Amino acid sequence: MLDHFDARLDADFPPLSAKRLGAALRAVLPAEAILTDIEALRPYESDGLAAYRSLPGAVVMPTTVAQVAAVMKACRDLGVPVVARGAGTGLSGGALPFPGCVLLSMAKFSKILEIDPDARIARVQPGVRNLAISEAVAHLGLFYAPDPSSQIACSIGGNVAENAGGVHCLKYGLTVHNILKLEVVTIDGEVLTIGSEALDAAGFDLMALMTGSEGLLGVVTEVVVKLLPLPEEARVLLAAFDDVEKAAQAVADIIAAGVTPGGLEMMDGLALRAAEDFAHAGYPKAAEAILLCELDGVAADVAEEVERVTALMLAAGAVEVRAARDEAERQRFWAGRKNAFPAVSRIAPDYYCMDGTIPRRALPKVLTEITRLSDAIGLQVANVFHAGDGNLHPLILYDSHKQGDLEKAEELGGAILELCVAVGGTITGEHGVGREKINQMCVQFDAAEIEAFFALKRAFDPLGLLNPGKAIPTLNRCAEFGGMHVHHGELPFADLPRF
Repeated sequence: MLDHFDARLDADFPPLSAKRLGAALRAVLPAEAILTDIEALRPYESDGLAAYRSLPGAVVMPTTVAQVAAVMKACRDLGVPVVARGAGTGLSGGALPFPGCVLLSMAKFSKILEIDPDARIARVQPGVRNLAISEAVAHLGLFYAPDPSSQIACSIGGNVAENAGGVHCLKYGLTVHNILKLEVVTIDGEVLTIGSEALDAAGFDLMALMTGSEGLLGVVTEVVVKLLPLPEEARVLLAAFDDVEKAAQAVADIIAAGVTPGGLEMMDGLALRAAEDFAHAGYPKAAEAILLCELDGVAADVAEEVERVTALMLAAGAVEVRAARDEAERQRFWAGRKNAFPAVSRIAPDYYCMDGTIPRRALPKVLTEITRLSDAIGLQVANVFHAGDGNLHPLILYDSHKQGDLEKAEELGGAILELCVAVGGTITGEHGVGREKINQMCVQFDAAEIEAFFALKRAFDPLGLLNPGKAIPTLNRCAEFGGMHVHHGELPFADLPRF
């Protein structure tokens, strides 16, 4: 299992007595907004990465920005860490409580405050569900583009914290490309406005800095999102392949042809069969891989692109290509992909969902290497990809009740992330670093770069109270990790070409 928070951090933040902490919180919040009983804290001991658990000292559920600011100032004065939490669907341990911390739940910030169809924006609180935004504006012919698989439950504040993407991010971008303005509360209780509803804002681009900062710099209390017109037409092609590498080649050919699909997703045989048994999406279970390619826009353009992409898929070796016959079938095709993660729980007691990104050209080699690593460590991997932008989600299957299985899953996951770095990619695409990938940050970045990250954090959070132990590893940790993983000065995956 992942090791505990760094001992140095434990020394920096000695636990505060429950009595003193409770008294400080009751001074700024009503009693019903504070949870301190052990059983009441249990639901908050992990996020979607449930293998890692830790209890907070208290959970608070403010309802106003003034209450958030008061909690932040109280924690600063007490030297108590603060971990912000949205819907708890994150998969990297980003909302894992630091032992004894105040866990700041934003669940009650759940209102859509304003919709402006002329400006095509919505002003929302961070606890609003991702899908709720599109549902609220569908009658206006608009939608919010980023659509993580957890969109039915995940919150927009959490999406901002992790810079979430989704199956349509190839064409429409990640969260950072679809928001205009943030309201953020600092650890000192100051309320900042970052960004602008205009096309540009003066000063440094703090929107890009704050998006994906995983709660290390401030707590988001309001978000202005962009709304886009619903496309006139959207059609999904399903292509079946008898070889995963042929499917990977088809991805490269589609992008090289100048086509930008609304979504371009790949699933290998293990993943697609699990998804089909779970969602009954109409996937060909005999295939070794499938591609889902959505083409959207003006009807005439979509019809032309359907013909082009069908020809490209067949030329790459597809044994079958079919278009969704109607909107209902289109939704079924996507339902299978979006339910791939829970679907694999039908074939293994537990799964460990990885998240890395690679250059598209490296996809065939990376798939081959993942298979080799899987065989060597002895755990199956079901592969699900945002293939169009190279974002991988290998699902490592294991049994947490089997001695040593979780440790093997972590070893395999770490090796896959380091493989992503070795071919010129990165250790995350949309899930964030959190606690899960803290060691691989030492592979991705050198000491000078990590110190620059810490300098930036200190500018916002001098005492290091916001979400400590996440996203940025200490240099001591990297030294220890390097000592364990560097053998005779050799790079991992030395035979693979570098970026």
